[in-house]
Amino acid sequence: MNNLVDPHDVLLRVENLKKYFPIYTGVFSRVTGVVKAVDGISFSVQRGKTLSLVGESGCGKTTAGRCILRLIEPTSGTTIFDGISINTLKPHDLRRLRRRMQPVFQDPFGSLNPRMTVYSVLAEILAVHNLVPRNKRRDRIYELLEMVGLSPESADRYPHEFSGGQRQRIGIARALAVEPELIVADEPISALDVSIQAQILNLLMDLQRRLGLTYIFISHDLSVVRHISDHVAVMYLGKIVEIGSAEDIFERAVHPYTKALLAAAPTPDPDRKRTRIILQGDVPSPINPPSGCPFHPRCPDAKDSCKHQDQVLTAVTEEHAAACHIHVPRERHARDEIYAR
Repeated sequence: MNNLVDPHDVLLRVENLKKYFPIYTGVFSRVTGVVKAVDGISFSVQRGKTLSLVGESGCGKTTAGRCILRLIEPTSGTTIFDGISINTLKPHDLRRLRRRMQPVFQDPFGSLNPRMTVYSVLAEILAVHNLVPRNKRRDRIYELLEMVGLSPESADRYPHEFSGGQRQRIGIARALAVEPELIVADEPISALDVSIQAQILNLLMDLQRRLGLTYIFISHDLSVVRHISDHVAVMYLGKIVEIGSAEDIFERAVHPYTKALLAAAPTPDPDRKRTRIILQGDVPSPINPPSGCPFHPRCPDAKDSCKHQDQVLTAVTEEHAAACHIHVPRERHARDEIYAR
């Protein structure tokens, strides 16, 4: 799998990103181990495209998103945004760069200050980044609210006066206020009613078309991921086990874990017959992950070699790779770092 894209078209590149959380025990709080939340992932995202990170709860996808934005500091690895290495930036330079990369959080109510009106929330951002003169801020705030489908009258209300879907629209307006290029959307619709989820999803896609936004979309809902994604990276126990175009992942998945996720997703077609894959056991602890392939204790196709042989992403096609030496012979083309086009 080659990265044949013009380097200028790649907005974000993540290389061998790791985040280990230390475990402190005893009276003296000594470090006795680490939780390997993110364990060496690599990918890239093209301008104006959407890469989705998917997997079960606890697989590390949210931690990866926060490390990319440096909301938490990664243990190691490199994140390059538009040719700039984020990891080495000083606080002042990072603050300026954050105008270009913004988060949208899962809980829209928890991410808003309940004591501030919508106007105050948005005006504070415009003032901190010195984006709009004071006498023009109200017009800009009204414009942002209209962009996300809210009326200008909403500006003088408090977060508790809105529904969940409306609060998420406010969160999206806050992210758009600084005119970003990259948005990391962490489960942006999972806390919403099903009837509202489609509206927010369509809003995000419409904004992407109008503003040329690039998304990292974090979700466990495969039906949503299929609808919005250009590329998909499947994570398990802190690692990417399969990555490729959305069509490759949903139509030609090769990793047993990806196949199990797809088999568990509901389908609107009652006549479509699918083989159900039932995984045995629970997700291993990231404190003491299994040797070899991290998925081997639950894999229906596992062999003895899987317990000892480390798995690396191996090309299936030019844009599709999986970390499974049984289904993808390693001799075809193995690399430690695989990038989504």
